[in-house]
Amino acid sequence: MPSNVPKSDKNAPPPLPAPLGVEVADSHTHLDMQSGTVEEGLAKAASVGVSTVVQVGCDLAGSRWAAETAAAYESVHATVALHPNEAPRIVHGDPGGTSQPPGAGGGWSRQGARVPGGDAALDEALAEIDRLAALPQVKGVGETGLDFFRTGPEGKEAQERSFRAHIEIAKRHGKTLVIHDRDAHADVLRVLKEEGAPERTVFHCYSGDADMAEICAREGYYMSFAGNVTFKNAQNLRDALVVAPAELILVETDAPFLTPAPYRGRPNAPYLIPVTVRAMAAVRGTDEDTLAAALGANTAHAFGY
Repeated sequence: MPSNVPKSDKNAPPPLPAPLGVEVADSHTHLDMQSGTVEEGLAKAASVGVSTVVQVGCDLAGSRWAAETAAAYESVHATVALHPNEAPRIVHGDPGGTSQPPGAGGGWSRQGARVPGGDAALDEALAEIDRLAALPQVKGVGETGLDFFRTGPEGKEAQERSFRAHIEIAKRHGKTLVIHDRDAHADVLRVLKEEGAPERTVFHCYSGDADMAEICAREGYYMSFAGNVTFKNAQNLRDALVVAPAELILVETDAPFLTPAPYRGRPNAPYLIPVTVRAMAAVRGTDEDTLAAALGANTAHAFGY
């Protein structure tokens, strides 16, 4: 955070950036976790050239909300899934995550009583994701994958089983697979190879290095870059961005998280996409209109809209 930002403003929404000259899409956002109404968020985004957003589900309630919101707004497309950290919570008996942070394990309600879980509960939740994935406004299955940062060894089996099921759902419905990969690069790539990736696969909030970007490029996987590509300690992401093929690059906010510099730590939202686009253009040594045109076309192709 710049030292010239008043302390009272550090939690305030960042200002509107200058509009992009070419419209783009936010390939991954969580409108349900942001302040204000959906209409307000979409209007602010559209005012700076962000004409489309992909609303991503992370649990059953969020996935239903994503599908309902995409049905109500032409500029919103949905994805549905159980987040990797949701799977072990369900199996271990805390399907609502009521008393544990993501991936903390457990299996206790607010009252401290054990609640039903197990493989059958995960199967039931996956069946609902399968039902939602069939809806026309749902363009993707995700975010799914593996997260070894918040979930310990006891949750890996449930995560991998859920990940494999999501891959099958995406392929059967012809939908895009949206991957959450945190501290699990090798295992994510292994499962994709073993299961066979869907025709369209997106690494959301790409977190690998240049070597992994070359692997993704060979496999035709999309790499979606978020605001953390602007962080000082994220040279690996900038190196990956340089080598990633122009036709496989997307941009996202993952809002309300990962707000780009110089607003890191303040609330993120789709209207801040231009900040990240301009940073990406500088890293790649291209002009922002050329990059924005590629990003817009890539996102439409990646999600089939």
